Amino acid sequence: MIEARELTKQFVRSLKKGKKEEFFAVDHVSFTAEDGEILGILGPNGAGKTTLLRMLGSLMEPTDGEVLVYDKEKNPVHERVELKKHIGYLSENTKLYGRFTVREMLSLFAELYGGSKEEIDARITEISELLKMEEFIDNRIEKLSTGQKQRTSIARCLLHDPDIYIFDEPTLGLDIISSKAIIDFMKQEKAKNKSVLYSTHYMEEAEFLCDRIVMIDKGKVIASGTPEELKKNTNTGNLRDTFFAYMEGGEQDEL
Repeated sequence: MIEARELTKQFVRSLKKGKKEEFFAVDHVSFTAEDGEILGILGPNGAGKTTLLRMLGSLMEPTDGEVLVYDKEKNPVHERVELKKHIGYLSENTKLYGRFTVREMLSLFAELYGGSKEEIDARITEISELLKMEEFIDNRIEKLSTGQKQRTSIARCLLHDPDIYIFDEPTLGLDIISSKAIIDFMKQEKAKNKSVLYSTHYMEEAEFLCDRIVMIDKGKVIASGTPEELKKNTNTGNLRDTFFAYMEGGEQDEL
């Protein structure tokens, strides 16, 4: 389980004539992602989704507030190295090594977590089958399609079998087959009682996949609840219209 408490990130940006101003990319955001739950983080470009996920994944220090991660016994985890063992984080900036095959790269990273060669090989085989990577696992990464590279990035996140997954736009720009493999994976991990947090622009995808949704705009939470609760509260028929309704007549960025 992972919890955000009043999570805040403040930056300084430059204006004309050398002036500067402070602004909140994330503004006192609080929520909890439970075990066995897929939690969607929805919002337009610039809403603060990536900054929020980076703080949740311990890749960025908050200006204020805190992130609490709990182990399977519901004890809080404080030590940074131990914390990272509980989280699998994927972003669009995840780097891959093009001249390695997929298997070689996964083996390299798996060795960092320890285990015998037999255990590592078994884990890579398991992940390959889970993400349907058998046909390209021995191909060089630089030769892969966009969808295959995305599945490879996710595979790297799975090596240490984390309790919490944090994915930033995992299906963005992917073909139908790759998107389905990733969506099926998230469902499978939920069934294993894992927590899955992910941001997306695809409202239709979130509507059928997410147990709960947190909508943010300009760094603030503007709504949270199940898809059905959010639609009912705004008397709307789909999440796209629901989001616009919660923006209360503000500028409607393209989702």
